[in-house]
Order: sequence, then C-alpha cells, then structure tokens
Amino acid sequence: MTTPALLPLSGRRIPPLNLGPPSFPHHRATLRLSEKFILLLILSAFITLCFGAFFFLPDSSKHKRFDLGLEDVLIPHVDAGKGAKNAGVFLIHGPDEHRHREEEERLRNKIRADHEKALEEAKEKLRKSKEEIHAEIQTEKNKVVQEMKTKENKSLPPVPIPKLVGISGGDPEDPEIRNKREKIKEMMKHAWDNYRTYGWGHNELRPIARKGHSTNIFGSSQMGATIVDALDTLYIMGLHEEFADGQRWIEDNLDFSVNSEVSVFEVNIRFIGGLLAAYYLSGEEIFKIKAVQLAEKLLPAFNTPTGIPWAMVNLKSGVGRNWGWASAGSSILAEFGTLHMEFVHLSYLTGDLVYYKKVMHIRKLLQKMDRPNGLYPNYLNPRTGRWGQYHTSVGGLGDSFYEYLLKAWLMSDKTDHEARRMYDDAIEAIEKHLIKKSRGGFTFIGEWKNGHLERKMGHLACFAGGMFALGADGSRKDKAGHYLELGAEIARTCHESYDRTALKLGPESFKFDAAIEAVAVRQAEKYYILRPEVIETYWYLWRFTHDPRYRQWGWEAAQAIEKYCRVSGGFSGVKDVYSPIPTHDDVQQSFFLAETLKYLYLLFSGDDLLPLDHWVFNTEAHPLPVLHLANTTLSGNPAVR
Repeated sequence: MTTPALLPLSGRRIPPLNLGPPSFPHHRATLRLSEKFILLLILSAFITLCFGAFFFLPDSSKHKRFDLGLEDVLIPHVDAGKGAKNAGVFLIHGPDEHRHREEEERLRNKIRADHEKALEEAKEKLRKSKEEIHAEIQTEKNKVVQEMKTKENKSLPPVPIPKLVGISGGDPEDPEIRNKREKIKEMMKHAWDNYRTYGWGHNELRPIARKGHSTNIFGSSQMGATIVDALDTLYIMGLHEEFADGQRWIEDNLDFSVNSEVSVFEVNIRFIGGLLAAYYLSGEEIFKIKAVQLAEKLLPAFNTPTGIPWAMVNLKSGVGRNWGWASAGSSILAEFGTLHMEFVHLSYLTGDLVYYKKVMHIRKLLQKMDRPNGLYPNYLNPRTGRWGQYHTSVGGLGDSFYEYLLKAWLMSDKTDHEARRMYDDAIEAIEKHLIKKSRGGFTFIGEWKNGHLERKMGHLACFAGGMFALGADGSRKDKAGHYLELGAEIARTCHESYDRTALKLGPESFKFDAAIEAVAVRQAEKYYILRPEVIETYWYLWRFTHDPRYRQWGWEAAQAIEKYCRVSGGFSGVKDVYSPIPTHDDVQQSFFLAETLKYLYLLFSGDDLLPLDHWVFNTEAHPLPVLHLANTTLSGNPAVR
C-alpha cells in the first residue's frame, strides 16, 4: 500500500512507481550573525521603541481637559453604543486635575527607570562570552520544549475499555501448521531487525541499499511509519522486546509539530489506526495520547465549504490541498470515506464528539447525492459538493470506502443500521454493473470508466473477496450463502493471477479480454510490491469456511515471497512477476509488516486469536475492538442514543 513519488495512496492504494527517493537541495544562508549582535539589535530596538513612545506619542492630558482657567471643567462623553444624541458630561474637579499630573510624572519616572535598567542589562549581556550566551539560549529553549511536552502529554479522561478477547494465543495443534506459523514469525523478525539496523526512525527501508526510504505521503519528516505500522503485529506474535523498542522510539521521537505535508488518509490508517491498536492491545497510555495529538493536527483538513476533507494537510500550518491530478481538484472517495473507524474510536476514547461529527457529516452528505446507476463515483469536489469524473472502482480510489461501511456496522455491534443499508445498496449496484464472469469462468470486478466497463481487475480489488465473506452474515433476502460463494470466486480468480506468473506472485492488475485471462498486459502493471490483499481474502475465507485450500494458497504465497522477495537486508518488491529472474525495487513497504505478514500469521493461527465477533480490522489490518452497546453512545441508531 504505497504510492508513487508524485501520487497518493488512495483507498487501499494507488499503484506506485518506484522512482527512487527524491533528493532536494538544501539551501542555507552562508552569512550568520553572531548571537551577541542579534541580542544587541533586539535590545536597541526595544529601547528606541520606548523612547519614541515617551517623546512622540501625544500627551493624553491635552485631549482630556481644556485649560480655560476654571477650577471645574466639563468634558463631553458619548456612549459608543448609542451615538452622539445621548452625549452626556463628566465633571472633573480641581483636586482630580492635580492627581492626574502627579500620575503623569510618576509614569515618566518609571519609563526612565526602565530605560536605565534595560541599558544595564544590555551591557551585562555584551560582557558575556559567546559560549555563555549560547548556553543561556539553549536553557530557555529546553524550558520551552519541556513546557510543550507537558502540555501535549496531558492525560485523557478515563473511559471503560471494551471487553478485549483473544489478544494472544491462537497456537495451532497441528505441528505442521505450527511450523508454518513460526516461519512467518521468523520472516517478521528478519524484516523488523533489518529495519531496526538500517532504517530506524525513517518511514520505510531500502533493504538492498540498506538505508531509510520515504514517499511524499509521509511528507518531509522522518515519522517512523514502519515502527507505528508494525507495533500490533509484533505484539500479536509475542515479539515483546521489539515492541518495547518501538514504544521507546515513539515516546522519545514521534513528533507531529513539524512543517510537513502528509496524506490525511495514509496517516489516519497507518498512524492513528496503528497507535489505537497498540493502545488497546498493550494498555500503554502513550499510544492513545499520540493518536489524539495526530488527530488534532488532521482536523484542519476538514475546513472546506462542504466538510469533505482535503487529501493533504500541513501538520504545522493546517493548510490543506488536493492532489493536482484528481479530477479538477477533487477529493477521493476511498480517502475521505476511510476515516470512520478510527474517528469513532477517537471520540469514544476522548469524549470529544468532534471526530464522530466529522465522519457522520460526510456520510449524511453522500446520502443526499444522486448516484449514477447506484454507483459512487471516485471523485467529489470539496468546494462545490459535486461529483467529478464518473469513474467507479472497487480497486484503487474506491475500495476501502465500501469496506468501512460494512465495518462501521460491525464495529457498532451491528447497531449502525444506516451504515449496513448503505453497504447493501452499494454492493447490489456493484454486483449488477461491475462484477462479471470471463470466458474461462473467472469472476472478476471491473471498473466503470468513461461510460463503459473496463475488463481489468487490480490487485487492490482482491480484498473484496474477504469483504463479501465478512458481510455475508446479515445480508438482505437471506443471501448470506450467495455472498460467501461470491467471495470464494473472487479468491479463486486472484489466486489464478498469482498462479499464472513465473514467480507465483500476483501482478498489480490483470485483464480479461479475448484470450487473455487473469494476466497483466502492460509492463507497468507486472510488478508486485509485497501487497496483502489476496492473503487478506484467504484469511477471511479460512475463518468462515475452514476450507484447507486457503491455507495451501497462503503458504504458496509465503514461499514465493521468501524465495523471490527476501534479500539480506529485508524484503523487497519485484518489478516483473513474469520474469523468472526477479529484479527488485529495493523498497520494504511498511504495510508488509502491518498487513501481509500479520494476515499470514493469523492464517496459520487458531480462531481464538483476535476473533471476528470482538475485533474489526481497519484497512491497514490494525485491529480495533467492537464497541458493544453498553459501552458507547456514538452509533447513529436512535435506540443506542
């Protein structure tokens, strides 16, 4: 789930182009003023300002009295709220005039004393060495930083934690399955240890170059995306020393007060989702505090005429904007539609309804809009509230919007009936207009573009097999069996896209035209970047059916990743899955640790580890607990309110 250097990761991701890490020239002024000279300038300006005020500001007494030789003076007074018609008079008596002059003299004496004191302080400063001045400045800086940290780490109100079930365990009885699970754990160790050695604190890792890596979705700062993304996987696997290392880095280094423009969607699903999951699993308060700090930085993105958030926001200034390529400055469905789970939990944990209201406003707006053929277009203009280009997809740009409708219902303990109704309406339209069967009998999900169906399916859309299975229970018209079977058919199609490559790893997208079945045609679509969606679907279908084929297919994928993507410095994506000799892209994506390895580990674990009636996974595979009826008032269901 990563992005090209100039494109965002939308929904479950927009296909990235690995163009290498951008390098920017750093221009710094070569001329530096000494601290002593700067201090002298400041003090001089202050003294000049004070003397100027004293000598050049008008004498207030001239405006308050008229020397008419009278002992008593009348001054007109106008009530500002009523105008000149209600002018009255104040009477200033002779003794008051004397006191007024004494006050002016006292003020003059005070200003003279302040001037003399400022001059003495300036002389004292200038007698000090450069090192002494620098030490004083540093002391003041440290004091300010400490005060800011104390303010930021303010405690949040205590709330009842939902009943947490299955945060450990899941040991399989079958020794063969247990060995496979241990192998997945070893792969996680290899990925984490190399990141710890070569990329610590950077967002991602270049495992061949053995250095840090980042993309524009994280802005210009080193925010440790891999650390935050991997925390819950480490915890679930019992890698508690590694988890503690990550926690220490977050406590000491994770700072959101940076002048950096980030993707609202990406930092929500990776950072807020990852921090919330780490908090629920471990109970460590620091994760909740950091999640709330980041959420506050994202709120300015919602300051648009419609309340539909910008795609990007500067964490320091709060200025937002959209991707330039996105249909005349539109926001993207899968980005603004993939905030609900995290924001509801933020309101639950803080008691602040602002987060809940933001995402519910988005839902209400979407419900009022016309949808061509019942489908949601991928683009919506946040200024006008109108759809952009009529392009509908269950892959990139659209995917996780539908996922979050279903998961909002599940997370509410199945009480958010509005979300379930929107999900059912959407998948009925998707099944009618986008889901087709190829000549070879493969069920695929196409894209509606420019008035016709494009018979191409993306790797990102392969998550939908798991979504259909997850949403089968509770379907309209007793269609649970139908949707479970539909999920199985999607899984089979996506497995076929893996099986028809030389590396047994799936391409970024694959076509169903004429004689072409589940195969990528364009070179730019033949890469595999450690994506999780196919394995995610295998896991959901395993949980609901216990059909051994899903574990078999998952193990095939794990072996292919181990054989072709593993390098000495971690794991890397490959540029062409049809070439028997892999060419690596030299990027270890953070979602490989957050999702791909987590889903593989769960696939070879017992169902008692993170059971699905107690946990709902966000689109970055971060588990969040179901908010049961007794614990929340945030559902849209009036009965709950």
